[in-house]
Amino acid sequence: MSADKSTSWSYAEDLPTEDEVMLRARERSFELGVTPIGPGVGAVLTVLAAASKAQTAVEIGTGAGVSGVCLLRGLGPHAVLTSIDVDVEHLKAAREAFSEAGSPANRTRTISGRAGDVLPRLTDRAYDLVFIDADKPGLPGYVEQAIRLLKPAGLLIINDALDKDKVANPAGREATTVVLRQVGKSIRDDERLSSAMLPTGDGLLVAVKK
Repeated sequence: MSADKSTSWSYAEDLPTEDEVMLRARERSFELGVTPIGPGVGAVLTVLAAASKAQTAVEIGTGAGVSGVCLLRGLGPHAVLTSIDVDVEHLKAAREAFSEAGSPANRTRTISGRAGDVLPRLTDRAYDLVFIDADKPGLPGYVEQAIRLLKPAGLLIINDALDKDKVANPAGREATTVVLRQVGKSIRDDERLSSAMLPTGDGLLVAVKK
């Protein structure tokens, strides 16, 4: 990456401004040892949620509420976000963030459990948006479940899709890097999807179900 390109990326990442609700949500994330999405990714999530006009959304990996607040701010006033996390403390922090953001309790549903166990219980073709920010070993299974859950024209978003720029390096053979590289290629080649890789944050892989 050229110096100018790197500067432009940094500028774009730092351009969004965040209010006290987001800053407190980030503080809780750090206290829990969770790495939240950055402001650039958060802004993209809000825009994608708004542009998709999603009424039903699923978040795999709560991240203490930062990403959920970003999604809720883009979703319509009657849309419902389902957030799944194995850690009850993360869900508790997320509920606090949702409340501080002014989101009514009936707009969010938090589910405690392993995503691999919870996702099969959700209804086929019932969701407009699925955001995945969870453990990388489980990603292939989560993606397949997400495709099942999405309605036609539904939006799939995967965070950290470039694995700190290691996915683009063929020499990178770490387990998470290999998984993300394989997932990226499988989504690109999946005839059920149209996809694009955004360099925002550590990479956002975005796909639309045909």
